[in-house]
Amino acid sequence: MSAFDLPWLVADIGGTNARFGLVTSPGARPSHVAVLAGAEYDTLPEAVAAYLAEHAGGVRPGAACLAVAGPVEGDRYTLTNSAWSGSASDLGLPYAVLLNDFEALAVSLPHLEPGDLASLGGPEPAHGVKAVLGPGTGLGVAGLVPADGGWTPVPGEGGHVTVPVFDDREREIVRALRAGGLDHVVAEHVLSGPGLVRLHRALAEVNGVNPPSLSVSDIVARLDDSLCAETVEVFCGMLGSFAGNVALTLGARGGVYLGGGVLPRIVERVRTSDFRARFADNPDMAGYLSAIATTLIVAPQPALTGAAAWLAQRAARELGSARERIELHPMRRELS
Repeated sequence: MSAFDLPWLVADIGGTNARFGLVTSPGARPSHVAVLAGAEYDTLPEAVAAYLAEHAGGVRPGAACLAVAGPVEGDRYTLTNSAWSGSASDLGLPYAVLLNDFEALAVSLPHLEPGDLASLGGPEPAHGVKAVLGPGTGLGVAGLVPADGGWTPVPGEGGHVTVPVFDDREREIVRALRAGGLDHVVAEHVLSGPGLVRLHRALAEVNGVNPPSLSVSDIVARLDDSLCAETVEVFCGMLGSFAGNVALTLGARGGVYLGGGVLPRIVERVRTSDFRARFADNPDMAGYLSAIATTLIVAPQPALTGAAAWLAQRAARELGSARERIELHPMRRELS
């Protein structure tokens, strides 16, 4: 088997779950999708081997693209919210490449269909630089830039910028978080799944109440509870300010897209929250921000779509280069 022989393995490796799929033809959406709990495996290669054996009929892929929730340096990865680290070469495949998970999500944007998206306000998305961000186990951020008739993803670690605060209540929340042991409160500390739980506890302290410890699922399911409702409202407002900051930083006139595992559970709550108002609430740049679409990605596994698109683009480029080399060196082809 050689590089880019089908099928291809695609993966979205988060701090909690590892999602896998197979691509059986270029341009096809991933099939044989399975979600494995990361805690059940000591290493990423073990999880890959389990997926291929138990969910993919034991096939050996010719190529793989793995989107990982953490910084990528060449063929090495370290997950931000998991103990997994290593090299793509550990997989033993003919070709394996790593992307940051939100880099893969950015690549997916041109390939998503209308049913994969839900508007959170603003005009229709325009052509131009796009931003994608979202709360899951962590808070991911990336950009997508038009280039040479296609698109180039721009990964980053924007979830680790200092937390945005808007009013006295949010300043009190940050003080409570610092008093609880977070010397430097970053956006991910509140704008993530674990952050929602942390925000609930901090708001309880600010309000002088002693509620039970709740999970993310508990909080979003108990919106008739005043503290849970306030937690989600503050979460959405701070997320709006953060998204506006990302839009300004990247010049994302092509739209801001939100992904991650938290928001699809509370779509209508986000729409009726202060998210959009906070997004555009900048005295100097309100007109600029108001003209930018904000859109929620509701597709079930969009990072797998992005990884598949990235492999298809790379395979086409590699095959095109091979054909060009043959055309430039016809004698070499005849002699071989």
